Amino acid sequence: MLNRRKFIQGSVLSASLLAAQKSFGSGILDAPAAKPIVISTWDFGIPANKAAWTILSQGGNALDAVEKGVRVPEADPAIQTVGYGGLPDRDGKVTLDACIMDHHGNCGSVAGMEHIKHPISVARLVMEKTPHVMLVGDGAFQFALENGFKKENLLTPQSEKAWKEWLKTAKYEPVINIENKTYKVAPTRLPGNQYNHDTIGMLALDAQGNLSGACTTSGMAYKLHGRVGDSPIIGAGLYVDNEVGGATSTGVGEEVIRNVGSFLVVELMRQGYSPEAACKEAVMRIIRKKPQTAKNIQVGFLALNKKGEYGAYAIQKGFSYAICNVEKQDLLVDGKSYYQS
Repeated sequence: MLNRRKFIQGSVLSASLLAAQKSFGSGILDAPAAKPIVISTWDFGIPANKAAWTILSQGGNALDAVEKGVRVPEADPAIQTVGYGGLPDRDGKVTLDACIMDHHGNCGSVAGMEHIKHPISVARLVMEKTPHVMLVGDGAFQFALENGFKKENLLTPQSEKAWKEWLKTAKYEPVINIENKTYKVAPTRLPGNQYNHDTIGMLALDAQGNLSGACTTSGMAYKLHGRVGDSPIIGAGLYVDNEVGGATSTGVGEEVIRNVGSFLVVELMRQGYSPEAACKEAVMRIIRKKPQTAKNIQVGFLALNKKGEYGAYAIQKGFSYAICNVEKQDLLVDGKSYYQS
């Protein structure tokens, strides 16, 4: 029979083991980093981080940094999953989604917006100039025009050609890591793997210890007109709590929305999970709820806590994220995943 002392010792040991599991995730400590730091999803996070770093390295704030950072892939016509050059919906219309969130919990978002190259900057104005969080479709477009943005044709010849080729079969079948075909960079990489990209989500911790995040995308290629994924939805594609940390997501947005994924990651970090362990648990919830669906889709989470520790986890192999701070420049890391092949 257990006496009181043995019971207390056992309880303390169990609590210690649980804490260790939360801190170590899959057995490896999340990477710590001195502030300031910026991290972002996929290979095009390298040039995006460079732009953000020009602000962070000069003592600037995280909000300005993440906006400037994600504007880089938004303006790059070679990237067919974000901004200008993004692949259209099945009707041939390029519709963009984005959101931004600061260390005070302020946030702004646009969804299904056409003709505006930088939805992240429109999202910031929604946050700063309106009493709302989200504007959509024609309303978002009109708001952008009223605030000095220029109407542009976002459908590049390359993306239009791809869309017309798709129309021959009009088969909607998202392919895991399909984005690895168009964008090539030559960063320092740990370890080597194929190049990928998708939605860009970015998280930054500035020298003052404040967090902000941004997320922007053109959404799934050849989606139904009007479809909106997780990227512009606060709590799904992005969430920041300055007491704890921030998280962002990439991949099939429907499953992220169903699990309020980025909010979940931040709340797990609040409970003591490390960034990687929190991302892994969010992924595992998707897998446990829909194991058959999860075999054929990609979802990845990226997180940064208040200490400057970061980590990521995805369903499928191939998810990468970029890191930039005073110690690490042009660094690309392969995130851990549930499936290894």
